[in-house]
Amino acid sequence: MLKQSLTDEIENDTKDMDEEKSLKAASEEQQATAEGDLAETKKELAKDRESLKTATTTCMSVAADHEATVKSRQEELNAIATAEKILRESTGGAVEQSYSFLQLKSRTDMKNAEVVTLVKKLAKQQHSAALAQLASRIKAVMAYGATDDVFAKVKGLISDMIAKLENEAKEEATEKAYCDEEMSKTEAKKGELEGVITKLTSKIDLSAAKSAELKGEVKDLQAQLANLAKEQASMDSIRAEEKAAFDKANAELTAGIAGVQKALGVLRDYYGGAAFVQKGSDFDAFMQQPAAPKKHSKSGGAGGSIIDILEVCESDFTKNLADEETEEADAVAVYEKTTQDNKLAVTQKSQDVKYKTKEFKGLDKSISELSADRDNTNTELTAVLDYYAKIKERCIAKPETYEERKARREAEIKGLKEALQILEEETAFVQRGSRSHRHRRFMAL
Repeated sequence: MLKQSLTDEIENDTKDMDEEKSLKAASEEQQATAEGDLAETKKELAKDRESLKTATTTCMSVAADHEATVKSRQEELNAIATAEKILRESTGGAVEQSYSFLQLKSRTDMKNAEVVTLVKKLAKQQHSAALAQLASRIKAVMAYGATDDVFAKVKGLISDMIAKLENEAKEEATEKAYCDEEMSKTEAKKGELEGVITKLTSKIDLSAAKSAELKGEVKDLQAQLANLAKEQASMDSIRAEEKAAFDKANAELTAGIAGVQKALGVLRDYYGGAAFVQKGSDFDAFMQQPAAPKKHSKSGGAGGSIIDILEVCESDFTKNLADEETEEADAVAVYEKTTQDNKLAVTQKSQDVKYKTKEFKGLDKSISELSADRDNTNTELTAVLDYYAKIKERCIAKPETYEERKARREAEIKGLKEALQILEEETAFVQRGSRSHRHRRFMAL
């Protein structure tokens, strides 16, 4: 019982150790997954930094181009102002009115061309078909629209495009927030379910291995019990045969001894007196003369020999009987000891079979329950993976990332606002030029 208790304790400790090893393996797997996610995140961070570097370089290039454009435009305006000053001083006020209107028209055309060029350049840089179309529409309005409402129409087109881009930016920001939240929750749920499945699979494998081991042990024990039963039956049969042989030999030897002893009693009674008389007769014959006539006498010598032989037979029979009894006692002792050992072994092995059978049946039941839990978890994981695939298709399967689209749209909006600012400034200039021209005409009149 002590050995069985210690064995059970060892098995329980081994089972706990196996579970701890399984949990350790699951933790190591989670660590490996986390390290893989970290590496992927670092890779994405490096890519984002590269994109930021490219965007910064592009912005700096655009800023440099803009500064060069502004500088060139200023130089051109300075040249025109200088030419205007020279014309005004050399020709007087008669030509001022006509050249003033020409200058205004030239400046407006230049501003219009600058706006169209800026929008086209922006469309080319950002690979935007919408901006290219906007540039074409602006060019058409400037070419065929009336001078009074050209700026208003162009500003309307640009404002509408800016509003559209800002609205798209808001929608994409909302979509990005939704995607980030759903992706995060789905990935967390996916990781949780995969961890549960890994843990359940580990428990099922451990339980299945232990159950198979117990079933093998039960099978061996049952074979040992069958061998013990077979050996005991053989021993019982041999013992019965030995007992029957002993009983027969015992009866024969006992009867033989009794017969020899009875025969010895008869012979001793007969030959014992005859020998005594014979001696007396010989003495009388020796002492008295003449000898008496011979009469029939007992054969004392032959009788003594027979008695000696019978005594030897009695001794042999007694010795044989004692040997048979000793052998029988030894055989009985060995049989009883072996039988007792077999009974103890049968009891122990039967208990082992009982407990091990109960244990592997419990393990099989646990395996069935764990398998059902794993199937349910697999079903849930399948649904999560399907949803995850749809979310990835919606949120990831894009020609460019959200950050790239955001940067591109911000650049487009910034460029359009810059074009709009140019138009605002030009509108103010045209309005001032128109008022000055009207004032000069009034003064001339």
